[in-house]
Parts: sequence; C-alpha cells; structure tokens
Amino acid sequence: MIKKKTTSIVILSLLIGTSLFAQRWQQKVEYEMQIDFSVEKHQFDGKQKLKYYNNSPDTLKRVFYHLFFNAFQPGSMMDVRSRTIKDPDKRVGKRIAMLKPEEIGYQKIKSLTQDGKPVSYEVVGTILEVALPKPILPKSEVLFEMEFEAQVPVQIRRSGRDNKEGISYTMTQWYPKMCEYDEEGWHSNPYIGREFHGIWGDFDVKINIDANYTIGGTGYLQNKKAVGHGYDEKQKTKKKKKGKLQWHFNAPMVHDFAWAADPDYKHDILTLSDNLDVHLFYQSDADTLQENWNKLKEYLPKVFEIANKKFGKYPYNQYSIIQGGDGGMEYAMCTMITGKRQFKSLLGVVVHELMHSWYQHVLGFNEAKYAWMDEGFTSYAEEMIINEVLEENKLNPFAKSYKANQKLYESGKSEILNTHSDFYKENKTYGINAYARGAIFLNQLEYIIGEEPFSKGLLRLFEEWKFRHPNPNDVIRVFEKESGLELTWYLEQWTNSLNVIDYSLRTISPDESNTNTVVILERIGDMPMPLEVVVTSRGNEKTKYYIPLEIMRGEKEGSHELQKDWPWVYPYYPLIINQKISAIKKIEIDPSMKMADINRENNIYPFIKPEVTLKKN
Repeated sequence: MIKKKTTSIVILSLLIGTSLFAQRWQQKVEYEMQIDFSVEKHQFDGKQKLKYYNNSPDTLKRVFYHLFFNAFQPGSMMDVRSRTIKDPDKRVGKRIAMLKPEEIGYQKIKSLTQDGKPVSYEVVGTILEVALPKPILPKSEVLFEMEFEAQVPVQIRRSGRDNKEGISYTMTQWYPKMCEYDEEGWHSNPYIGREFHGIWGDFDVKINIDANYTIGGTGYLQNKKAVGHGYDEKQKTKKKKKGKLQWHFNAPMVHDFAWAADPDYKHDILTLSDNLDVHLFYQSDADTLQENWNKLKEYLPKVFEIANKKFGKYPYNQYSIIQGGDGGMEYAMCTMITGKRQFKSLLGVVVHELMHSWYQHVLGFNEAKYAWMDEGFTSYAEEMIINEVLEENKLNPFAKSYKANQKLYESGKSEILNTHSDFYKENKTYGINAYARGAIFLNQLEYIIGEEPFSKGLLRLFEEWKFRHPNPNDVIRVFEKESGLELTWYLEQWTNSLNVIDYSLRTISPDESNTNTVVILERIGDMPMPLEVVVTSRGNEKTKYYIPLEIMRGEKEGSHELQKDWPWVYPYYPLIINQKISAIKKIEIDPSMKMADINRENNIYPFIKPEVTLKKN
C-alpha cells in the first residue's frame, strides 16, 4: 500500500509538473564570449559561443539576434524616429544623423554557424535574421558560434564612449544578443530607443583591454588577482601599465550582460550583513562627487534591508553602481548612472535603478510591451523606500504621480497604458504612463484590497514569478489569490481603456424623519471603483463608510461601516449616515487620496479644494 501510494504521488507530481511546464515554458541560453578591445580605435573583435535550448513545443526554422549598436548610424530607425516624433529625447535629437564614420556604432557579423555548419543570415537594421539549415526541434539544443566586430559609438543613448562626465566606455546592449521567443512568438523588435526583453541564462565573458582600465559590471569576477588594482579597495596612485589584461566574469541566471571601463575609476566595496557586496565605480575628481558617493554608502544598507523585506530577497551576492551612461539605466546585477548630482538625486536614481533588479532583472517583465509594469512598479518601490529611508513621512508619496496623471488627462493626449513602448505618439505620454500611472496602479490596488493582502501579494509575486517573465494577468491573479477578490475589472479598466475615475457628492439632505442624512453619490467617470467615504462630526469623530463594487465579489477587511455593493452600471448610490446633517462637519470621498479621481473638488462637503501634499503628524 505504501509503495502504491508513493508511486501515485510521484505520478501526480509529474503530471502537475508537466501541466505547469505546458502552461509556461521558457527558452534558455548559455553564452561564452571572448572580447579583444582596442581603446585606440574604440573597436573590438568578439568570438561568441551560444548554446540555445529550445524548451518550447515549437520547431524553429529561424532565429533572430539584436544588433543594438547599429541603431547609432544616420538613417537608422532610432535616428528617424527621434527626428520625426513631436517631442524627441533631448539626449538623442538630431545627434545620430550628424555622426561621422568614426563616431557611429556597428556590429558586423564575420561568420555564424549552427552546430558547425554555416547559416544564411541578413542584417536588417538592428536585427540579424538567421535562416537555419536544420530546424531546431522542440526540447532540443543547438550551438551557435559567431565571430563579429564592433565599433563603440559616441555616447548618445545608454551605450557609448566618452560620456558627458568623461567615462570612457559604457558597454550596454553591446553584443549580438539572441531575441526572446515565448508563447507569443519572436520578440524581434528593432532598437528604436525604448526598453528591451531577454532570455535567462548563464554568461561566461572574457574581456581583454588596456591594462590601465578598470572594469565593473554584470557577474562575478573570476580572476581578481590577475587584474590587481581594479579590485583593490586600498588602491594607490596607479602606475602606467603596458599591454592588456584579461577580465573574466561569470554571471549565472541573468538575461543580459553589461559593463563599463575607465582608467580613472575609483572602486569601493561595501559588504552588507547578508553576504552581499555592493561595488561602486566612480571618478573621484570632484570633492562633491566623492562626498555624495561616500554618503550614499551610509544609506545603502537600509535601502537593501527595506527592499528585501517588502519586495523579496535579492537573489545575487553582488550589485554594482557604476558611473556611466546618460542618466540612469538598469542592467543585470548593476546600473549605469551619471554621478555628478545633488545627493538626493543620486540616492533617488540609485534606488530606482536598483529596484529594476527586482522587476526587470529578476521578474523579467517585458518592458517593451508593458513599460508600466517595469517602470511603474519600480517607481512605486523607489518612492516607498525613499520615503522611509529619508524619513519624509509622506502619507501619499505618490502625490506627484497623481498630479502628472491629472495633467495628462487635461492635455487630451492620454494613451492606453498597454501601448507598446515604441508606438507612443509622444515621449511625454510614455513617461507619464510608464512611471506615474504604473506606480498609481499599485497604490490604487492597495486601496482596493487593503494593506495586508497587498503587502503579501508583492512578496508572493516575487517568489512565485521570479525568473519567469510574468504578464499583467499573472500579476493581478496573485493579488486576487491574496485578497479573495475578483480584480480583472481593475486591470482591464486601468490598462486597456481610457476611462477615468470621477465620483462626486451629488446631494446631501436630511431624511424624512430628520434624524439621518442621505448622501447621493454619483459616478461621473466611466471607471468604477469601490469607495471609502469618511464622515467627520462636529465633535471631530470620524466614521468610515465602505462601499464595495459588486463585480469584486467580496470586500476588503478593515475597521469601517460596510455598505451594500454598488453595481457599477448604476450612476447613483444612496448612502445613509446615521447623523443629523447639522451634526456633520465634513464628508469626504477617499481622504487617503489613493484613488486617481480627476476632480476632487466635488469629493468634499462643504465643497472646498483639498490639500495635495499630505504628511503624517
């Protein structure tokens, strides 16, 4: 009996595992790269071995690689888009069109084989289209071997050489990278200037570069003794060295690899209590820069403590903060940031890019399709952490996000939140949607389901979906399970429509007996929401009335006066307050201001304009 039971359990486990595998499979990659870099020419030669695991149920007859550096050439899609969109990124503008041959970026493929046999390929802008002589069968693996050469463009957007702060090389999106293939097919989006998507795997990268340069980036350095000064906290004045050094990095379970190099980097290591080293690479030529980066180290332990507690445990043993790039940009196990900032700006950008490690580089949101998930969730985490670390005590740390949402609505330029990043009509709309409205999505969700299930949902999302590329439905299902509420309506309304939230206190009057007050609530906007209405008596006693939506199929827990459900199609709802109207000092819809109501002036009785910025006492 025991044997049969054990066998049954094993079979059941296999069936469950197979079922889960069928629901969400993922490709896998293993990169080996050897790079020979010339700092005199700003060029490098590369050899790449890529073991590709086709874990899909599909037979693949073609594959695609990203060739990001090709975007930095006159006439590229990034160039044309920047010169034709209404509000171009100022960092780009017309600069690509003005590049000289020695300033452009490129990646040229010299040879490519599949399991030792040459393949046919065509370079189409920033995408390498590869026709396979032998299809890749389901549940099989192949080895691609490539030789390529590349030129590093002048710093314009994210990647490049000689940025505005004098950093020699920001090597991001720098190598031929296999495009993601999943249940939606190939994600071979051209590089136009937005976000990116990738396949998880292991990277083994060796970089030969001038011996005077220090490298920081993704992965764990395998040969610290060989490179010497680059990883010596007590480094002294460097002597000019001849020849090249090889830097050998290994990065497990990441979907990208980035690095930066400069001969003047100062390298500090901050060891945290939970076996985590934070590396800082920066030029310390300015007193204020040195002062701010030293101060940054004082705050980082608390930042990681809060992040791990509220959003999930950072899974790697290393994170690097590297001066470079054109602002702030996240990569696997590291970020590239401009470093000459006021301290609060420096801390803010570091926290923001760090939290991308949770939402872009561990959960792996497809930020090309769903920028609001990656940038928005990251912005939410950033504001929560900054508010706590700096002890700002803001009751609503997202007031600026709500204000931006309001202005976008008033401008008449709103676009659906699920708009693909490359297809926004204006950059400004993209920015507000991705950052502000994405953060509001989470803040409103807490308002809808309550603090405890929301906090548990954030952690559950991370634990259940890390390294699995969750989509919006996967996210909302986690919070449904934690809260017991149906939330599809919220996801659909906020991300796939332009409907807005607008509730008002339409009328306030005594009932027939003159012992109670009847408040007629009105839904003016097309997006429904559950409501919290707080009544303050003239004795300053507060009573919260909570009105769930019928389509939630339940209600959040809390200390409030629970009312009957509001079927959202009804434009009006009668709320009975067990007080005489003369005893009431104030009535307000959503005093927490977590609901993105587009007209708050009709939310308060007596009708006064509310304060936008709130702080705890």
